[in-house]
Amino acid sequence: MKTEDKPKVGRRDFLRALGAGAGVAAAAGPLATSAQADSETDAEKRKSRYRETDHVKAFYRVNSYPAKR
Repeated sequence: MKTEDKPKVGRRDFLRALGAGAGVAAAAGPLATSAQADSETDAEKRKSRYRETDHVKAFYRVNSYPAKR
C-alpha cells in the first residue's frame, strides 16, 4: 500500500503566515480614501426618476398588476 505525502503546514508556519497577513492588512488601512458627500442639488434630489418603460409595463402585465388609470 502506498501512502501519499500530503503537504503539512506546521503550527509555527501557520502562525507566521497569519502574522504576515495581519501586517499587510494593517498597512492597507491608511491607503483607504475617506468617504465623499453627495454632490446632488436639492432640485436633482426631488426630480422624478421612475419611468414606466415597455419592459416595466410588460413586467406589470405578466405579474397581474392592475392597469394604471
